Amino acid sequence: MPDFTKEQLVAEKAAKRAGTALLRMVGRIRHIRKKGPIDLVTEADLRAEGIILDAIQNAFPGDNILSEEAGARNSPAAARTWIIDPLDGTTNFAHGFPFFAVSIALRLEREIVLGVVYIPTSRELFEASRGRGAFLNKRPIRVSTTAGIGDALLGTGFPYDIHERPERILPLFGGMIAAAQGVRRPGAAAIDLAYVAAGRLDGFWEEGLKPWDTAAGVILVEEAGGVLSTFEGAPFSPHDNTILAANPFIHAQMLEILREKQVKLEK
Repeated sequence: MPDFTKEQLVAEKAAKRAGTALLRMVGRIRHIRKKGPIDLVTEADLRAEGIILDAIQNAFPGDNILSEEAGARNSPAAARTWIIDPLDGTTNFAHGFPFFAVSIALRLEREIVLGVVYIPTSRELFEASRGRGAFLNKRPIRVSTTAGIGDALLGTGFPYDIHERPERILPLFGGMIAAAQGVRRPGAAAIDLAYVAAGRLDGFWEEGLKPWDTAAGVILVEEAGGVLSTFEGAPFSPHDNTILAANPFIHAQMLEILREKQVKLEK
């Protein structure tokens, strides 16, 4: 595996600079645009994205870009793609709810090889690179060792179209609530995945996410010893519609609940 030290440093600095800009804008947002009924974009998203894109394009001008607001910039000759969410948790940010993050990942061919998630309000930098482990503020992290779902604290989120199909989403939510010690729905998937990697959450599930929501979190969980799949149990890719991430002990238990609820919904 190539050495991505330079890439990691660039991503780390860009995430922190973008995070600093976001903190300065909390409570000062004047323009909020709706991309969907509950999918927002603000000038803070665009400001943070500009900072990150400038840093990456200056350092690696030949690489591809996939970013939430700017979209895709592709070169057929480039094997590397940066996947960026400049503000994960925009709705939280717009309401002054201090649970949002900057997420940056690097994909080589079809594999995520580097990920950074920075939470400005707590100044926590989660980072991982392929084969080198996962870290929180430069200290190694691991997924939890909780063995039973009855003792587990889980995280989840609702897709932007939940208002159109609550009959599918809510039964899955109800099944997990009935089985787990607790379920949290904070509203930023990148942080949820980072928390699984750090053992703060034992598991996480959601559907309807985009690659920029999960790419950095995926490698954090994998390098911290966690397990990822789709709701059907297939290997997860950031381009899949469903994600299940957990420690190795409760992943199968969560998967069983999701499968059971899905079977009932299909009848």
